[in-house]
Amino acid sequence: MALPQLVELPQPIVAPVEALRIRRCTFRRLRRVGLGAQAGYEVSCLYPDRREPQQLGAFEASRAICGSCTATGIFRPDED
Repeated sequence: MALPQLVELPQPIVAPVEALRIRRCTFRRLRRVGLGAQAGYEVSCLYPDRREPQQLGAFEASRAICGSCTATGIFRPDED
């Protein structure tokens, strides 16, 4: 005779990329710096004139700056 057993429900897996997500902007440029495990991204912003990029620093540091941007019409349509 089979006895009922408790089965744990699977927990959703949180993708590590989701934690680093920022809104997609038409003016932001990412540049890969470093190699291997030490690789990272440097972020620059071309808003408003697209001539001189403004350096925002590392990807993690730029998240706060890009997240607080209130310029209208610069985010890609699927982000609004």
